[in-house]
Amino acid sequence: MRITELLTKSTIAMDLSATDKNGVIDELVNQLDKAGKLSDITQFKEAIHNRESQSTTGIGEGIAIPHAKVAAVKSPAIAFGKSKAGVDYQSLDGQPAHLFFMIAAPEGGAQTHLDALAKLSGILMDDKVRENLLHANSPEEVLQIIDNADDEATKEEEKEAQEQEAATAGAATAGTATQNSNEPYVLAVTACPTGIAHTYMARDALKKQADKMGVKIKVETNGSGGIKNHLT
Repeated sequence: MRITELLTKSTIAMDLSATDKNGVIDELVNQLDKAGKLSDITQFKEAIHNRESQSTTGIGEGIAIPHAKVAAVKSPAIAFGKSKAGVDYQSLDGQPAHLFFMIAAPEGGAQTHLDALAKLSGILMDDKVRENLLHANSPEEVLQIIDNADDEATKEEEKEAQEQEAATAGAATAGTATQNSNEPYVLAVTACPTGIAHTYMARDALKKQADKMGVKIKVETNGSGGIKNHLT
């Protein structure tokens, strides 16, 4: 599934007028409601605030991804808004948030929807994508930026799947030889209370840093779609 099947012109608010966290949440919830994605705006907003009370969804790098998985969502959707001035979203790095993606997932959402949301989370770890979104001037521009990044992410996923297959086949042929290597190898497990966004952002941040350091890494994700890249 394409991310732009969930993020559409009707769910894009563009430049937000909000100056605080609650204002941002109100604007994005209202955008989803206007687009006909919610059956109960009060219940959905309550679910968003409940998620925030567990830990902030302002994950740093100027990004916040408030999200909720609740029956008040009629159909899965992503709302987008931005603030060039920045908003104090109680982000983990203490910096203002500029880009906001609000994820609305229905209870029992299809795996294809969850995979698209996971892909979006990974895309937002790209510095260039964030910079382009911050300077986008129209919903059409936003959608084009996300579509292009979606293509790149899909290619990367296919490449990783092929490498994983090759590694598995190689290990089976070599027996236990790979266990005798002295190369550093990091194992990680990522998860968050909802398992929609931060599970995958954490994975991609770890992989990005490992690549910079020249360290091999395998990350298991425990998200809404179940366990992926399972550690033995």
